[in-house]
Amino acid sequence: MNRPTRSPAGKGLELIRNNAVPLMFAVIVAVCIPVSGFSGGYLLNEIIARLGRNAFLILSLLIPIMAGMGLNFGMTLGAMAGEIALIFVSDWQIWGIPGVILAMIVSIPFSVGLGLLCGKILNMAKGREMITSYIISFFINGIYLLVVLYLMGSVIPIAHGSIRLPRGYGIRNTVSLLNMRQCIDNLLAIRIGTVKIPVLTLLIIALMCLIIVWFRRTKLGQDMRAVGQDMQVARDAGINVERTRIIAMVISTVLAGFGMILYLQNIGNLATYTAHSQIGMFCIAALLVGGASVDRASIGNVVLGVILFHLMFIVAPQAGSKLTGDSMIGEYFRVFVSYGVITVALIMYETKKRRQRASAGLQLAREQEGEATDGK
Repeated sequence: MNRPTRSPAGKGLELIRNNAVPLMFAVIVAVCIPVSGFSGGYLLNEIIARLGRNAFLILSLLIPIMAGMGLNFGMTLGAMAGEIALIFVSDWQIWGIPGVILAMIVSIPFSVGLGLLCGKILNMAKGREMITSYIISFFINGIYLLVVLYLMGSVIPIAHGSIRLPRGYGIRNTVSLLNMRQCIDNLLAIRIGTVKIPVLTLLIIALMCLIIVWFRRTKLGQDMRAVGQDMQVARDAGINVERTRIIAMVISTVLAGFGMILYLQNIGNLATYTAHSQIGMFCIAALLVGGASVDRASIGNVVLGVILFHLMFIVAPQAGSKLTGDSMIGEYFRVFVSYGVITVALIMYETKKRRQRASAGLQLAREQEGEATDGK
């Protein structure tokens, strides 16, 4: 049975429906930019800096989505692994680019172990991966706090007194990374007017994008896509579904650890107990703002999401201050939007799934009716 062709108006409405979140944010940003009064050069400089700071973290979310595991709230586990590695490197007083590389190497065993744990638990909670990974991140956060607050300095040797609490064990609230601050960003950086372009950081992100594109074409990448489309069909085709999902989670966690290290070297300090607490939420919100969904995400969604989401973060407080006289209004607004966009995206995803199931059921009913008519 031939499907009816859609009119241009119907196609336009479908396009708007599929891209409602990015369009909504584009409108918000377009309204807030002139109100905020920021110059174009300042905004461009901030967006390039935030793209270099956040893009690698958000790219770590693409692999689990490809494997059908949804939005990986468990990326916080990788962020905590990266923080543990940075604490050790700070204690060893290894700074600059060697310190960043060493921190990435040290983070790998922690990230792999946490990724394996998370992947195995998620295999026991198929269909509920997002909420399960969210709760796992709270559980591991408790263990992380136990390690950095009590075990480091008392059980785990921490020699350098500047990062220990005065009582002799536990890590201070803030660990200075001033000696490695923007060491990656400043190497090969160029300036065009007032705009600083961190060439090496952007090259690392571009290389990661190329690796993801290549990975999708590998046997393992094809297996993950098959698992993401239909686990039962993938299992019938001889793919080890559980193992493939665990590998996807391990890769995501390792990449999140690397991304957190790049993020913190840009910031220049480590808030020991809070740096990772909202990182997963903001990365997922940015990805959704870029037009991604629970079961589909691309590199383009990452780039667009960083631009729109962080533009809103930059201009909303200033616009709120100009409109109401209180900059906190803008702060409240962007926090509200961060959580709200995830809620809206999940609702839209579920609505779309139900609409597709209803459409498929109607199509099947029509085909059965047609076969019954032909039989008569």
